[in-house]
Amino acid sequence: MSFDGFPPFISAQLQYLLAHYPQLIKVEQVWSGSKYFPGSLDRFTLLIPYCLDYLRWDIIYNVEFPLAAPDVIFGPEDENFHPFHDLGGEGGDLRLVKNSLTDWNNKDPARLLALIEELRDKYMSYQKKRVGEVDDDRLKFEISTILSREGIEMHMSSGVEKAEEVKFAVPLMDMNINKMVLACPWRHPQRIYLQVVYPVGRKYVSAPSAPRLKLMSTAELKALFSIDDVKLPPWLDGMCLAEYLPHLEQLLQRQVSEAVSLIDVRRRFIEALAPLFGRPLEADPVFCRKATFLSASGPFTLLHFNSHGAPAKSPLLNDYPWSPRWEVSQMAERVFDFLVDESVNFKRQCNESQLQH
Repeated sequence: MSFDGFPPFISAQLQYLLAHYPQLIKVEQVWSGSKYFPGSLDRFTLLIPYCLDYLRWDIIYNVEFPLAAPDVIFGPEDENFHPFHDLGGEGGDLRLVKNSLTDWNNKDPARLLALIEELRDKYMSYQKKRVGEVDDDRLKFEISTILSREGIEMHMSSGVEKAEEVKFAVPLMDMNINKMVLACPWRHPQRIYLQVVYPVGRKYVSAPSAPRLKLMSTAELKALFSIDDVKLPPWLDGMCLAEYLPHLEQLLQRQVSEAVSLIDVRRRFIEALAPLFGRPLEADPVFCRKATFLSASGPFTLLHFNSHGAPAKSPLLNDYPWSPRWEVSQMAERVFDFLVDESVNFKRQCNESQLQH
């Protein structure tokens, strides 16, 4: 997005944040809070990835006092989140601790990044503390069995109109998917997560129900592998998350490895099409899912438009011959023969339509 309208020091900090934050962070809206310089933007809402969702924090600068550090307004559910105060004073009084705001420097473009990273880390600790205080024996047991896994995030949600529940975001598979893809185009690391949601209860039961489970991933991963096609293993009676995760990770590792190997299969198929169709006009060189060829089969001249003024075109063909048991050269020949026959049918349909008009 464009940062026109921001003072240079805010624009520099915001651009540095978006370019260097380890995950995809977004700016939802921007506005001005100055009554003297209404055209000068000095505040915005950040969407910060957390626990497979987004935290919406308002960052409030003051264009009339550019040397001052910004204020941060957290979400309505986080009124008890006080990241830069500590109950360490005499009698349990709140005490301000040194942080990214105490030595603010508006000329340093990295300051906003440091502030957001520090706040997010403190928010993660805050949510972990909230979840740890929940009076639910099952949750306490589940937490004790998975805390050794790195990167787990958790969130406690509650409200007047909804039941209390705890959500976990569990990163799966200790494998670098980016390095598995030749000429990888991704700037951010690609990960797959399991979202686990437990309702908060008050009593331990011998056979608690299964939590709500959902696979999620970074958006760009769909170019290689869609988690929508993965069928989750069943959750057996009496099972805990620490038992469930290894089976799921083994399943995903096999499917991701297979998806990577299929890139080369598709590449060889596109190469096998070239002797029959000619050199492709363009092709996807990384995932090899698309290729465009310009080919001809006999003379055919067409100047025909339908009633809406659109040029005639053949229907989308999805039933072309294909089998994983064929060699790629044999598959290319069969596809070529299939398209030759389809072009004859298309010519006939166009000629018949032309005669009718």
